[in-house]
Amino acid sequence: MSGNADKALNILKSLPRVCLGNIRDNPGSRLGTKRGRGQHGGDKHGDGNKGSGQRQNFMRIGYETGNTPFYMRFKKEEYYKGHHLKRQYPPLSLLNLQKFIDLNRIDASKPIDLVSIVNTGLFNISIDQKHFGINLTDEGADIFEAKLNIEVQWASELVIAAVERAGGTITTAYYDPDSLRAMVNTKKFFERGTPIPKRMMPPPDAIEYYTSASCRGYLADPEKISEERLVLAQKYGYQLPKIEESSEYEMLAQRKDPRQIFYGLNPGWVVNLRDKVVLKPKDEELLEYYAS
Repeated sequence: MSGNADKALNILKSLPRVCLGNIRDNPGSRLGTKRGRGQHGGDKHGDGNKGSGQRQNFMRIGYETGNTPFYMRFKKEEYYKGHHLKRQYPPLSLLNLQKFIDLNRIDASKPIDLVSIVNTGLFNISIDQKHFGINLTDEGADIFEAKLNIEVQWASELVIAAVERAGGTITTAYYDPDSLRAMVNTKKFFERGTPIPKRMMPPPDAIEYYTSASCRGYLADPEKISEERLVLAQKYGYQLPKIEESSEYEMLAQRKDPRQIFYGLNPGWVVNLRDKVVLKPKDEELLEYYAS
């Protein structure tokens, strides 16, 4: 024991004196420091500045500012494709419309509407994606020659001029989602055996467009539309055909009632495909409800 004690004393004599400058932790008693998420000079721990990652505001494409009327704030080739909550109008060009007619996919001797175009199987709209109908675009306006009576949901001035220069008529009309569901798949709708709904009026932000004679709105004054037809012909320098003298005048002048969805079928009627009959309501309250 005395030998061990002597060794310990000799070791203590050779070691430096204990002071605050040479006190250390035992090896492995502490872990190394870890850097946080806000490393490399960051001070937000990777979360960015205030407001980052919150709701984004998207500017609507083709939208112009100023005092321009609502229905003139869009570019010719654009359909309403801005914010995801707004109405959208998938495009159909005059060139493709002429092809549909030339290939007998569409009968131009009868009024053409969304039902006629969807039934070709070459054009589709999706109600779930906020599609509200057709935007007829001016591609092929210089070669368009079909004389027709067409109803679309959106059309530019050049498109209207191309249709009327060929001797036809064009109308822009609004359809609510319930009406569109009945039009997109008529067979499926009629098989349900439910009454044809009446078309709802346009929302406030679309009233201006669909009551405008220059846009050929279906709620516009017919006399003002006749005046605008002449104004447009003078602007684009073509002779306006007189549809009143045409042998197809009855077809060209045919229009739907503002509450009507299908040509020849009134709201409230039930189409029975199995028995091939049309059931019409007789109750006075129903007749009053479905009346225009």
